[in-house]
Amino acid sequence: MSRILLIGGHGKVALLLEPLLTGRGDHVTAVIRNADHEVDVAATGATPLVADIEAFDTRQLTNLVSGNDVVIWSAGAGGGSARRTYAIDRDAAIRSIDAAVAAGVNRYVMVSYFGAGRDHGVPPENSFFAYAESKAAADEHLRASGLDWTIVAPSSLTLDEPTRRIDTEAEESGSVPRADVAAVIAAVLADDTTIGRTISFNTGDVPIAEAIRA
Repeated sequence: MSRILLIGGHGKVALLLEPLLTGRGDHVTAVIRNADHEVDVAATGATPLVADIEAFDTRQLTNLVSGNDVVIWSAGAGGGSARRTYAIDRDAAIRSIDAAVAAGVNRYVMVSYFGAGRDHGVPPENSFFAYAESKAAADEHLRASGLDWTIVAPSSLTLDEPTRRIDTEAEESGSVPRADVAAVIAAVLADDTTIGRTISFNTGDVPIAEAIRA
C-alpha cells in the first residue's frame, strides 16, 4: 500500500483515478479547493482535503505532502486567465516539486500533455500559450529535481469509453479517453521502469501495462 497525495482531486481524470488507486489498497488523499466537492471525492474511496494550493507557499506545501510516498500533480487552472494559469500550472506546480524534495517524498508523477516542452510551438497570441509555457517550465523543473519522476503526457482528452490500450510511439497528438489516462497513471505507479521518463500517448492497440514498460 502506498500513501498518495493527489493534487487536483476533483478533476475529471482524478475522479476516475481515485477508485483505481483505492481499489488496490492505496491510501489516497485528494487535495481540492472547493469544500462542495468533498462528497464526490469521498465517494471514490479517497480522503478529501480542502487546501488552496495557489495560495500555499513552499513551507505549507511541504507540510501538505509530508508523510506520503507519492505526489501526483493533476491540478490546473482550466484555462481562462493567463495570470491564474501561470500561478497554478507553473508556480504552484514548481513549489509542490520543491516541497516533495524538502519532505523526502521521492516519487512524483506529473500530468502534462502531448507535445509539452520549450519547443511547444504555440504562438504568444494563442490562448493556449500561457498553459504551454507553464507546463514546459514545471516539467523542466521536475526533471531537474532529483525526484523519482514520471511525466504522463496524454493527447487530447475525450469522455469516450476506455479501451485500456494506448500508443506510446505516435509522433503526433491524437486523442485518448480520460479513463485511459487514469489507468496509465495507476499503471505508472506500479512500474518502476517508468521513473525518469516522459510517456506521451494516444489511444492505440497495446495494453497499457505493456505499452509503458521500458
